[in-house]
Amino acid sequence: MNKIIVCYFSATGATKRLARKIAGILHADTFEIEPVVKYTKDDLKWPSKNNRTYMEMKNKRFRPLILNKLENPDDYDIIVMGFPIWYYTAPTIINSFIEENNLNGKKVYIFATSGATSVGRSFKDLKKMYPNISFISGRRFNGSFYNKEILDWIKH
Repeated sequence: MNKIIVCYFSATGATKRLARKIAGILHADTFEIEPVVKYTKDDLKWPSKNNRTYMEMKNKRFRPLILNKLENPDDYDIIVMGFPIWYYTAPTIINSFIEENNLNGKKVYIFATSGATSVGRSFKDLKKMYPNISFISGRRFNGSFYNKEILDWIKH
């Protein structure tokens, strides 16, 4: 049996709630990807070209610092990574997490929370940026789902 961890970044709490539900269904560990400097409501105003999130997403090399390190990433076979979609793709803190942890040789599934934006671009962007990582598939969640959907999505 594969060992699974659900790693997630949540700015408002929506992704955190979903991540914990997914972890419960999969009997997985969890790890919260927390920025050293928390995001405020003003940072998250969309669409605005004067807020922190816009400035970070505009600079493709920007990597927010992460508060805690994932202990023993080598212990896990499957990484389920979640985040809200920002400006049509994954927030730059996801890049920080990927670049701080060796995910090579692991199956990586991504999930995103968004009211309308598909996870497709996020999935393609991450695959392109990190070609050595085995990204299996991605899903967007915006409401209710059934446990079987999660189990069918994450084959382990």
